[in-house]
Amino acid sequence: ITSPYLGPSYSNEEIFNEIKSNGCSYEKIDDPAKVAANFLSDQKVIGWFQGRSEIGGRALGHRSILADPRSAKMKLKINKKVKYREEFRPFAPAVTVENADKYFNIKNKQIPYMNITVDTKKNKIKEIPATVHVDGTARIQTVSPTDDKKFYELIKNFEKNVHVPVVLNTSFNLKGQPIVETPRDALMTFYGCGLDVLIIGNYYIKK
Repeated sequence: ITSPYLGPSYSNEEIFNEIKSNGCSYEKIDDPAKVAANFLSDQKVIGWFQGRSEIGGRALGHRSILADPRSAKMKLKINKKVKYREEFRPFAPAVTVENADKYFNIKNKQIPYMNITVDTKKNKIKEIPATVHVDGTARIQTVSPTDDKKFYELIKNFEKNVHVPVVLNTSFNLKGQPIVETPRDALMTFYGCGLDVLIIGNYYIKK
């Protein structure tokens, strides 16, 4: 398997029709990655819905909830207002592949599927506390432009804004529910929890 993005995708026309049929307030955007990075830099928690969905049990940047990893309070906020789960449960960091070894002890390996837990470098824990577990470990996802150009560009834009090449990434779903698949799933979940913004295709929606 060379890519986990093997599920269905939805055109901007299909997304727009779903947005309109539900009476949502929306804005069309040309650069979702840049817009998302700006919201993250402003401490917003966003639903991110792009391209073909992932196979398996991990959201890898196509059906994800994303947030700023720099504050430990962000983990508490997402657990309480979005995921509705126990406060001790950690979230995963998605990091650009060229910066992964600067933050984590991975010896320049690529870990694109968020399926391996590694030690966070001690001098970096304070930079990304929302994605580091109490024992200093993190279940990371390395992101390269060849694996996922748009998600990579999002993280690079975030890095330009705040000088940290890491975003908090967790699956786009509520506790006990499957990861969202369709645009309607995304809208239902967005309005059913404490997410601030939904970026879906070339549209963004705010409450």
